[in-house]
Amino acid sequence: MDGLLRIKQTAISQPSTETASESCRSHRMLIVHSLSKRFQLEHGDLTAVDNLSLEVHPGEVYGLLGPNGAGKTTTMRMILGLLEPDGGYASVDGLTTQTDPIGVKSRLGFVSANDGVYSWLTVREMLLYFADLYDVPHQLAEQRCENLSDLMEIRNLLDRRAGDLSTGQRQRVTLVRGLIHDPPVMLLDEPTRGLDVVGVQTIFDYISILRQAGKAVVVCTHRLDEAERLCDRFGLLHKGHLQYTGTMQELRDATGHKTLVDIFVDLIRN
Repeated sequence: MDGLLRIKQTAISQPSTETASESCRSHRMLIVHSLSKRFQLEHGDLTAVDNLSLEVHPGEVYGLLGPNGAGKTTTMRMILGLLEPDGGYASVDGLTTQTDPIGVKSRLGFVSANDGVYSWLTVREMLLYFADLYDVPHQLAEQRCENLSDLMEIRNLLDRRAGDLSTGQRQRVTLVRGLIHDPPVMLLDEPTRGLDVVGVQTIFDYISILRQAGKAVVVCTHRLDEAERLCDRFGLLHKGHLQYTGTMQELRDATGHKTLVDIFVDLIRN
């Protein structure tokens, strides 16, 4: 049974802090190994990502953090297979981008600040269309559509045109769309950008649901205060290099600073 279907009765207004079991955490759902990417510019090469390695376990939320230009989005695009790396690879649920890029894509869910909904379709039509793209059997896709709509409180929107929805409603639809094929790994790129307080809380609740369902989650953001609340472990990127990685306590021990903001300010200044 789908992990998300098992928790369809969860009230998203009361996010849980429980993570996956220790036995699940022993499995590395996402492995990034020595990823590198260089771009040729008019005045020389730019190394956007430099020999980046990290891993994320089921039920874990990993914050890939850094200022603008640190290499976060480039890393995401290489994991998603939208950008070919100059070196290294990503492995998702045992499949690698080198040997099975299509299989990797099928095991990834992606949510970004840009909703990209299809305005001329109803919400139901769009969700079932994306399920079909991932070869989800129609009956199962309909079941997931119903259950996820209950989970994210959009059932009353299913037969409305996506173009007629408010910003907050479109956001919830986008979150459901990212899960319609029940991927084991979820990538969230700046998910709270431009959202109000209610919208940000929706993202927090959504990540809690992903954690309960045993998904491996990567949150890419420069909102460091939010990251401290959301994430189990962190990777701090600066100029393409992974400068620090670990839990909040491990980062404090390594740097002597108490907050992510203090750590980054010191990192950038030096």
